[in-house]
Amino acid sequence: MGVSLYTSRVVLDVLGVEDYGIYSLVGGIVLLFAFFNSAMSSATQRFLAYDIGRKDDERLRNTFNATLFIHVGIAILILILAETIGLWFVNNKLNFPIARIEAIRWIYQFSVFTFLIGVVQVPFNSLIIARERMNVYALMSIIEVVLKLIIVYVLVVFDYDKLKLYATLIFIVSLIVALFYQLYCLRYFKEARLKWYYDKQYFNTLIAYSGWNLFGNIAGVAKGQGVNIVLNLFFGVGVNAAYGIMLQVQGAVNAFVTNFQLAVNPQIIKSYASNDRERTMWLIFKSSKFSFFLLLMIALPIIYNIDFVLQLWLKNPPPYSASFVKLCLINILIDSISGPLMTGAQATGKIKWYQIIVGSLVFLNLPVAYILLSITKVPDHIFYVSIVISLITFNFRIFFLKAGMNMSFRAFYKHVVFRIVAVTSIILTLLYLASINYHIEKSLIIVITESSIITVVLLLLVLTIGMDKDEKINLRGIAIKMQKKWLKRI
Repeated sequence: MGVSLYTSRVVLDVLGVEDYGIYSLVGGIVLLFAFFNSAMSSATQRFLAYDIGRKDDERLRNTFNATLFIHVGIAILILILAETIGLWFVNNKLNFPIARIEAIRWIYQFSVFTFLIGVVQVPFNSLIIARERMNVYALMSIIEVVLKLIIVYVLVVFDYDKLKLYATLIFIVSLIVALFYQLYCLRYFKEARLKWYYDKQYFNTLIAYSGWNLFGNIAGVAKGQGVNIVLNLFFGVGVNAAYGIMLQVQGAVNAFVTNFQLAVNPQIIKSYASNDRERTMWLIFKSSKFSFFLLLMIALPIIYNIDFVLQLWLKNPPPYSASFVKLCLINILIDSISGPLMTGAQATGKIKWYQIIVGSLVFLNLPVAYILLSITKVPDHIFYVSIVISLITFNFRIFFLKAGMNMSFRAFYKHVVFRIVAVTSIILTLLYLASINYHIEKSLIIVITESSIITVVLLLLVLTIGMDKDEKINLRGIAIKMQKKWLKRI
């Protein structure tokens, strides 16, 4: 996360606000086609983990090969769409400086190539996660950010069109990472060995499941990249640069909680597959609550010191960056509670009405944002829309889990939501009271001190109010075991 944020700063500094906004916008056009891949990606992770939970090795190999063939087909379809509809849209509809048309076409093509690598890569990544080889996933994540750090050095050193060079190097890094994942899977997982497999009924099951996911993922793309295009239509590439900064923060911070949930998600699906409903509920409740608390410990100090952080990070942040980042982090905090609920819904396989209703609500971000911007002409209003819709969809997700696996609405609010609200309300009240009589010019030492105090106070609140009795007992047990191990060593 730290390296990702640092590289974002240098890339913005090297490219400049205009070129950074162009890259964010043009790359976003390619991501408009992501709904095909994201829909199948969710299905791949679910079915691989489900087969492992049932201990069905033959079915697991068939699932892997079936999903791989489907992803190759998706890559071909996206390539056709990107080189026809997508290219026409870039050339005729976007609002950008005409002098950069050659560079824009260049980065569009390399963004397409990078995206296609990611599409074919999905079954291999999903298999590593389903097999819970988190050490490999962590190692490659670190290698990837180090390679992106090298990209920053190359951008600074080489005297070439920085925008073209950046797009090319990102493609090369994606290719290297993809090849490693594929070689690892082929070496260590026998189910990853390629074999021709076609079962019409099973393919139909996978595609039908993905079809309903497709609806939800179209809504997600509309919320993310669709809104980015709307901002471009109203305000130009300058605001797209601020949105690109927000996406960098969102990606870095979200990766922290996503990787935490990534370790839990296969367990949720496997527990459901083995009919262990009690453990399934336990995992959903705990991961929802602790996802929020982990993210809050990172997000709250950033929100509290946002202006200083952006100045330190970016030197000259684009206009609206501060409000975009603050509102985005609030939205991520709400969605972090929903992550395990979404995995629970995927585990049941009963996703038709879930995707229709929740997906429709998420899709509302795009038309409502467009209408609001046409009236108010205030860019950060799009995030208020997103926050309200996230709160509504969160409650609908609980409702669907109540219907799908008999999860108690009341129990989730009592053991998860109530404790989250209690901890958050207290820490925000303390910060408000402290800020009334506390006015001092920010410096790096002061910000570090403030952030450390906020984190410590927040940790104490989580330990005393956020955790229930059995969690405190488990934590005490872990502490005693660690103490015994330490004493043995000395």
